[in-house]
Amino acid sequence: MQHMGAHARRRMDERYRRLGPLSEMGRPHRGWIRAVRDALGMSTTELARRLGVSQQRVTALEHAELRFSVQLNTLKRVADALDCELVYALVPRTSLTETVKRQARRKARQHLGWVAHHSRLENQETDDSLDARIEDLAEELTNRRGLWSASPHR
Repeated sequence: MQHMGAHARRRMDERYRRLGPLSEMGRPHRGWIRAVRDALGMSTTELARRLGVSQQRVTALEHAELRFSVQLNTLKRVADALDCELVYALVPRTSLTETVKRQARRKARQHLGWVAHHSRLENQETDDSLDARIEDLAEELTNRRGLWSASPHR
């Protein structure tokens, strides 16, 4: 039986496909705050005035962004002060569907690992038939709860 994850996964994968090249856009080497501020011709003092903070705080925010330690609500305030929208997303390296399939295969191999070991010792099962069993079990596991838990579930 499929749970809601399969439907949500397909919906999210579609949203990611629509992102297209935006999802591949890397952060400028000096950070977004600095890049946008420089492109606008705005000094740290001017941005500080717009934010109601000190110039040193703006410099600290630019450095915090580079260390991935700036808080999202603070980044939202900076974006507003720069007349920008903050866009926040977790973008899968492949797709959510592929990530789930890879985990299901990993879990199926783990679950069937003892079978593979004993079958090879007794020369009863070929690699091809074991691979087919792994794929079948992975397909079964794909839409089950517990896929990400430490112990394999059947």
